[in-house]
Amino acid sequence: MGFLPAVFSKHSNILLVPLWAGFLAWPFMGPINALWVFLGACAAVIIWRLLGTDAVVSFVRAGKEKFGPLRTFFSRFTYYGSSPVVLASLIIVLFAFPLFLNDYYRDIMTLTGMYIVLALGLNIVVGQAGLLNLGYVAFYAIGAYTYAILSTTLGLSFWPGLIAGAASAAAFAVLLGMPTLRLRGDYFAIVTLGLGEITRIILNNWDSVTGGPNGISRIGRPEIAGHVLHTTLDFYYLILLILILTVFAMKRLMTSRIGRAWIAIREDEIAAETMGINTFRLKLLAFVLGSAWAGLTGVFFAAKMAFISPESFTFFESVMILCMVVLGGMGSIPGIILGALLLITLPEIFRDFQDYRMLAFGVALVLMMVFRPQGLLGAVKEAD
Repeated sequence: MGFLPAVFSKHSNILLVPLWAGFLAWPFMGPINALWVFLGACAAVIIWRLLGTDAVVSFVRAGKEKFGPLRTFFSRFTYYGSSPVVLASLIIVLFAFPLFLNDYYRDIMTLTGMYIVLALGLNIVVGQAGLLNLGYVAFYAIGAYTYAILSTTLGLSFWPGLIAGAASAAAFAVLLGMPTLRLRGDYFAIVTLGLGEITRIILNNWDSVTGGPNGISRIGRPEIAGHVLHTTLDFYYLILLILILTVFAMKRLMTSRIGRAWIAIREDEIAAETMGINTFRLKLLAFVLGSAWAGLTGVFFAAKMAFISPESFTFFESVMILCMVVLGGMGSIPGIILGALLLITLPEIFRDFQDYRMLAFGVALVLMMVFRPQGLLGAVKEAD
């Protein structure tokens, strides 16, 4: 019973965080629900303070020693989870599971797969090379509009369109990266942020080419052996194949010498350059490869929807994809997949709470930065 007075006497500002949470929730949830948020935050802060006492810390340490074999089990589970048998079983489940779902859930799974591919592409730039790209959606839009224009004007089919969309996004990345990748930190982020907004404005105003606010319609669908893909199941299997190839390529790339060099640049660019790594060339390579994957996904999006407009490529899309990388764990393929599942699938399941989505994103990111900056499934550096 002596815990609470000790907590309140030692931490006189214990009510600041709950008051702040209730104040932020008031405009979205009303006074009654904001009061419940305040009370819940008070309870959470009190529990958190109690966990800082010596008795509870000793109990937690004893629990860690007692359940040490459990940690060994999970480490072995992670190791065997990457075995070919487990991966093959997972792929079989992914192919068979949509057969028992309706079109709505198939469409959600397709959308989730598309964002996973986008997030894996951004992970090359942000998670591996350490370049903060706030205009990633620009290359996504370039790939989509490249295929849309070529499909409606020249009749280009989908499969050459994949190459054209990825190549066009990569070309624009080279044009942007050559003069700007010598910048570091926030300066490069500001340049990419400007690129994203400039791209959206151009798409919105260049009526003769992009269709302006009306967009481009009647975009060609993918075709395989004379069969035109048009159902939700068709597009799910298509994005699943693209996702499997993307994961395989990313895994190989991240464990290669180039991937190791990117990590060195991310951790300390000056030290990497001192060791003989051509930092500018490798940063440009990461920027181009990530942009190419965004352009390829843009082609898939244009073919699936058969219509695109500038409203599909806003700054919020870049923020969403970046949140997936940060939340799941930068540099971690399973973490990025988990981040996409949390940010795409869960909001669709809990559509009644969609008005609070931005508030939830902000709170989640702040908590991640404070308590687990490496992400949910990011690598943890063990202390010596």
